[in-house]
Amino acid sequence: MRVDPASMFRLDGRVAIVTGASSGLGASFARGLAAAGARVVLAARRAERLEALAREIERASGGALAIACDVSREADVDRLVAAAADRFGRIDVLVSNAGATHIGPAEDEDPARFREILEVDLTGVFLCAQRVGRVMLAAGRGSIVNVASVLGLVGSGQIKQAGYCAAKGGVVNLTRELAAQWARRGVRVNAIAPGFFASEMTADMFADARSQQWIRSRDPMGRPGHEGELLGPLLFLASDASSYVTGQTLAVDGGWTSV
Repeated sequence: MRVDPASMFRLDGRVAIVTGASSGLGASFARGLAAAGARVVLAARRAERLEALAREIERASGGALAIACDVSREADVDRLVAAAADRFGRIDVLVSNAGATHIGPAEDEDPARFREILEVDLTGVFLCAQRVGRVMLAAGRGSIVNVASVLGLVGSGQIKQAGYCAAKGGVVNLTRELAAQWARRGVRVNAIAPGFFASEMTADMFADARSQQWIRSRDPMGRPGHEGELLGPLLFLASDASSYVTGQTLAVDGGWTSV
């Protein structure tokens, strides 16, 4: 069988939902998927930012829909999925990127705040995968890409965030389990585990010279990641280029988890 390498990464005619799309990595993911040919459904809590991004994508490539959504709320997720299916008639890709964190020693962390982080970072990933998964399973096709973290693969320690690490570790194994359950039904489930990238969530860290030096001294490549360096892995997992890949977590971390 003859294979066209370039076309394998294209998403023409497909529909992708991106959560956490109002800023940072989520907005970058949405732009990248649209540039690869997908129509994108943008989901996050900040409606004004979503609408601005939707207009930008519409001007550049067309096919964008903004839906205000809190992924920890079942009714919001149901409304998101219904709106995507109603507007575009199908859902082919889900990128679960919405997230939150709390920095502080575990011995002082408020259990209520810990549960809050789990609700967004883990339960929200499950709710989106479950609701979108039902649509994909009925169609017999689909690709889910969960955004985990290197801190779901190794501990953080110096940047104390027990809830975030627990949630992202859960995302890694949830990805494996969903992949195992749905592999024979046409739905693939994988994850990306980014290392340290500049985003709204990491703004304080990147504004601090000591933190930046800590990253440079610990990372084998000696630097944090650049925003665009996640797009290649994302398109690989979202597209037919990874048609025989499921249940995997791809660390995009400059070698952080290799040492």
